[in-house]
Amino acid sequence: MKDEKILVDTSVWIDYFKGQNGYIVNLMDAIFTKNSIYVPKVVIAELMQGCKSEKEISVVEEFLDAFYIIDNSQNTWIKAGKLSFLMKKQGKTVNLIDCYISVIARENDCAVFTLDKHFDDIKNFIKIKLI
Repeated sequence: MKDEKILVDTSVWIDYFKGQNGYIVNLMDAIFTKNSIYVPKVVIAELMQGCKSEKEISVVEEFLDAFYIIDNSQNTWIKAGKLSFLMKKQGKTVNLIDCYISVIARENDCAVFTLDKHFDDIKNFIKIKLI
């Protein structure tokens, strides 16, 4: 059995695929062996949006079978919108996709592995674990 469920954010995948950040590559390789990796469909869409060639699209498509691909529940987007609204009322403007990723991580009991600093603000509004 794997140790922990981890949702890997787009920012980490980008660094991992580029292979230029040895720390991220080594950490991801260690995480792969000890944990269950969860990837929301919106992260896959973001990765494909940033691809520069058909080869890069193929790489993204190939890893779909290697991880748990998760999708929103009936109320995930509603919860994300409410989270964004609550944060905005407190003077914190955060991308709606990051709110969505936080909500879907919580719904699936996943820690979030991200390089995006917005998640530090988000965790003050919703209980999520960050890596």
